[in-house]
Order: sequence, then C-alpha cells, then structure tokens
Amino acid sequence: MKAAMDSANHKKIQQEEDDNKKLGGIRTMPFILANEICDRFASSGFHSNMITYLTQQLNMPLVQASNTLSNFGGTASFTPLFGALIADSFAGRFWTITVGSIIYELGLVCITISAVLPSLRPPPCPTQVNCQEASNFQLWVLYISLLLTSLGTGGIRPCVVTFAADQFGSDKAITGQSKKWNFFNWYYFSMGLATLTALTVVVYVQDQVGWGWGLGIPTIAMIISIIAFLIGSPLYKKMKPGGSPLIRLAQVIVAAFKKRKEIAPENPKLLYHNKELDSEITVHGTLVHTDQYQWLDKGAILTESESANSNSPNLWRLVTVHRVEELKTIIRMLPIWAAGILLVTSSSHLHSFVIQQARTMDRHLSRSFEIPPASLSVFGILTMLSGLVLYERLFVPFARRFTGHPSGITCLQRMGIGLSSTS
Repeated sequence: MKAAMDSANHKKIQQEEDDNKKLGGIRTMPFILANEICDRFASSGFHSNMITYLTQQLNMPLVQASNTLSNFGGTASFTPLFGALIADSFAGRFWTITVGSIIYELGLVCITISAVLPSLRPPPCPTQVNCQEASNFQLWVLYISLLLTSLGTGGIRPCVVTFAADQFGSDKAITGQSKKWNFFNWYYFSMGLATLTALTVVVYVQDQVGWGWGLGIPTIAMIISIIAFLIGSPLYKKMKPGGSPLIRLAQVIVAAFKKRKEIAPENPKLLYHNKELDSEITVHGTLVHTDQYQWLDKGAILTESESANSNSPNLWRLVTVHRVEELKTIIRMLPIWAAGILLVTSSSHLHSFVIQQARTMDRHLSRSFEIPPASLSVFGILTMLSGLVLYERLFVPFARRFTGHPSGITCLQRMGIGLSSTS
C-alpha cells in the first residue's frame, strides 16, 4: 500500500516537472517585455514632469512640491522591500506583479481624474503671483494618488526582472553565454526606449495639449501593460513561494549565535545539508560552502542531539549550508549597495530642481518649437541606449580577446567603471 502511494506521488511529481518544462522560455518574453515597456512608459510619463503639475496646476511652492516628490519617491523606493517579502513568502511573483499593477493603475486613474475635473484643482494662475494654493481636499487627492503609485511600485519593481529570469531557469540564453541574445541588455534597451518616448511625446502633450491627455496617456498605457501581462499567464513558469528570506537570514544568525561555542568540523561536507528541506529555495541551484565569515558556519553544525531529528530540524537552532551561504552573499553585496547610495542621492532632485532650472533656459529649436523642460532628461537616456549598443557590439568582442570572459568583463567591473565615470 505504501509502495503504491509512493509510486503515485512520484508520478505526480514527475508529471508536474514535465508540465513545468513546457512552460516559460523565450516565448513568454513578448508578454513580459510588453508589460514592462508599457509600465515604464506610464511611470516615466507620470513622474518625469510632475514638478510642473504641482507648481503650475496645483500652485504649490517649489520647495513644498520638491519635498512632496522626494518623500513619495523615497516611499516608492522603500515599498519594494515589502513587495519582495510578500512575493517570496506566500503570494508569488505573478500575483504580486498583477496586484501591484492594478494598485498603480488606480493611482494613475485618481490623478488623471483630478487633472480633468476643475473642482479638484485650484483656479488657474498665469502670473504665479498671489496664487490660490490647492485646498486640503485637493492635496489629499494628490497624496492618495502618489501613495497608490508608490504601493503599486512595491509590487512591480522587485519582481519583474526576477519573474522574467524564472522563465529561463538554468537556460544560458539569459546570460548570453551560449547565445548572442542577451535578455538583460534587451530588457534595459527596451526600458530606455519606453522612457525616451515618454520624455518626448508625453511631456510634450502635458505642456502643449493639456494635463488631462498628458496623464491619460500613461493611464491607458498602464491598462495595456496589465492586459499584456495577463494574456501571457498560461505560458508563464510560476515558481512557488519559498518562504520569507528575512526569516531565513534571522534563523542563520540566531542558530550561529546559539552555537557560538561549538567547534566547526574541518571538512565543510560534515556541515548540515538537506536537499529536501531546501528544495523550494534552490530551484536555480544550491549554494556551495565558502570559507568567508566562517563564524556563520556554526549555525550548520549538526550536534549529536540534533541528529535524530535531522530531517525536520528546529531552524532556529540548525540551518543548512545553503541558508548560511545566502546570508554570506547578502553580506558580500552590502559594499556594492553602499556604493550606490551617493549616486541615488545625487539624482534624487533630477525631476524637480533640474526641471525648474531648465525652464529658465532658451530651449527653442526654431521659432515655433520649444523643447519642454522635462524632455532635457533624454540626454541621459540616449547615453544609456547608445552605451548598451556599443558595449554589446564593440566592447564585449574586443575585451573578450584579452580576458576570455563571455561578457568581456565581469558585472562587478562593469559597475565599477560606471560609478567611476559618473563621479
């Protein structure tokens, strides 16, 4: 009887694996890229010129408007932490992206309605002198709109690239090691084109046609983004949530602290391994033991008293080597993250004071055509787009001859060159 049940479970697992192999792959990319292109177009068209909307439509003082955008920009950068936790813990990336997109769309609809209805804006003030500022109710409509978009961003940003990577699994096409098609370069190139289009077309509509259409176009684009993403749902490979990564990291620290007086074995193979326990968090491979931060290895020491329950251990006292290496990886990444703090700080006012400074410039290309202030940000996007093409087609083949690396140089070296040139 038991053998029959084991056989049935084995067949069920095998069938799930076979079905899973039929999903994902490059055929899902049109839907994911269409979703992200429309999303990036909508978010760029919405945020890039918002300082103009706040100062000229809601008559907010420049400093207050800048602080408002900075506060909600910080919120939008913080909410992805919670979005990632929700996706990894119980919701999964597909549903986190879907719900986040819907919440973002509600924010766009809310602010578009406020731009269309005169009652949700103060009276026009062409001279910007002694203007009537927006009322508390009108400001609350704005704040709710910005808050919804910030919450929606928390569900979208941390999951899209990872969800796309899930479609390939271990396929080398994603890194470009076996094929010239490099997903990540195509991804950022597509996002750059979407941003470039928003900074030119949408910003021009906002300044020259009106804010109803100027915010309505991003709202429509976001609807298309959601529809494109949902259409591809039957083709997606949807990974099961593997539990909260923060809890796993906390368990490693607690387990290592409790066993701080234990002596780790000289052979790391004697540390605790459990493939079945780690099956849901090792779909792309198991992390191998490293010699750095060996004090964390104490959490994976299997004592005699724990040997009897090694198949179902107390994870606050005993963790696997894979989970220990997860924490080690996070620690190694901290200097990389820290290196980007000043870069993000320097660009925090890119869509506020920079646009106001551009407004004082002579931006006429002809007597009848004037570049909108917010469109001057296209030069950074053009640099990125041209840099991607030159890097992929010229630099990588040239550098590969000397380094032997498939991508010419490593990702860390690439980041270092970018940070050095920025400074």
